[in-house]
Amino acid sequence: MTTGVIERRAAPRPAGREHPGATRLRLVGGTAAAPRNGVEATQATLAPARPHPRPAILVARRDATALTALVVGFCVLGLVMVLSSSAESIADDGSAWSAFAHQGLWMGLGAAGFVVARRLPLRLWRRAAVPFLLCTVLALVAVFVRGIGTVRAGSSRWIDLGPLRLQPSEFAKLAAIVFIADLLARRLGRGGAQAEVVRPVLIVLGVLAILVVVQPDFGTTAVIVAIGAVLLFAAGVPLRRVLGIGGLFAVVAAGLLYHVSYGRARIEAFLNPSAHASTTGYQVAQSLLTLGSGHWFGTGIGGSPAAWGYLPHANSDFIFAIIGNNFGIVGAVGVLCGFCAIGWLGFRIARRTEDRFASLVVIGVTTWIVVQAFINIGGVIGALPETGIPLPFVSAGGSSLIVLLAAMGLVVRIARQPGAKTLAIADERRARRRVPSGR
Repeated sequence: MTTGVIERRAAPRPAGREHPGATRLRLVGGTAAAPRNGVEATQATLAPARPHPRPAILVARRDATALTALVVGFCVLGLVMVLSSSAESIADDGSAWSAFAHQGLWMGLGAAGFVVARRLPLRLWRRAAVPFLLCTVLALVAVFVRGIGTVRAGSSRWIDLGPLRLQPSEFAKLAAIVFIADLLARRLGRGGAQAEVVRPVLIVLGVLAILVVVQPDFGTTAVIVAIGAVLLFAAGVPLRRVLGIGGLFAVVAAGLLYHVSYGRARIEAFLNPSAHASTTGYQVAQSLLTLGSGHWFGTGIGGSPAAWGYLPHANSDFIFAIIGNNFGIVGAVGVLCGFCAIGWLGFRIARRTEDRFASLVVIGVTTWIVVQAFINIGGVIGALPETGIPLPFVSAGGSSLIVLLAAMGLVVRIARQPGAKTLAIADERRARRRVPSGR
């Protein structure tokens, strides 16, 4: 006997008669059942109604899609701008495509990291918080070991892995976010005292800041401290105390920066750029000329003369100046609006997320991207001292792009599942002990 799928529907009411609850069955799929002993088979499988997503889930998915679109747009812009500003690589490698090819390779690895992070369960991120931080600290120490670390332009920031060169300080940002978010979620969940919350965060920030600032890399240090301060404030620490912590780190960093020769030169160039336009302030002076020559709508892709060696590090630290020259003020403002949109979406996702750990992770990653973009653009336009940190998703560079895309994959996963819950390792063990074995 062959069967079909039967749908239960209300029967039409004949005129003048009431049939409350009367129904009829209609065959919507398959073939009719053959009669058996003169009795029609009446058993039917009701077609289950397809549940409609709740409005909150739809909004969450739209935010995740919009965030992904922004990241993809910035990555594509970065590829185009790296190619547009890599004419000087002809003198180095004999090909104008070498920087573009390297950036494409890093972007492919970053895309793989995005997909993996998008699929990993949140509980795995939380369980890996301590090992991830310890491995990052060891990597930050390894950059000073001869034979492992690589020194470029007087800075010890990289580990040479043959064709690839990793920068552990970029991984330190994500490691700090995951660890601090887990720590704050655990201790706040137990109702711990404020000192129990703030003290370990300060220790972690202090260790990371010391290891990064001696490389030296003051821009990354500022980003890590800003991430920690914002996470403390988001966790409920009073603003006055957070500002005090940030001010303490700022004073110490300013003192160290002034006692380093190149740091003092950059501060002097920032305070009086015209007096150092041909020496330590040359990059900023050329950056402002490059931006100004773009006018409203720019010179077009590849039309910037600054790419031919007039602007050092055009495809990395000063790529925003190339964007302003190629696309004009309109393009530069568009990039600023794009980073503002990432910040708005990120904090909106964090507010909607029910799990405290996940919410803090989103806040940390959003702070990282917005603050780093602010510092980079501020240095390019002369509003802040130049630090050499890349523009997120756009500047040429491998480690920064890989870690940023992995972090955004994590944020997109959280955005699409705002109601997902996580537990600390100790809480998971207690929950498993409560469940009888064999069930």
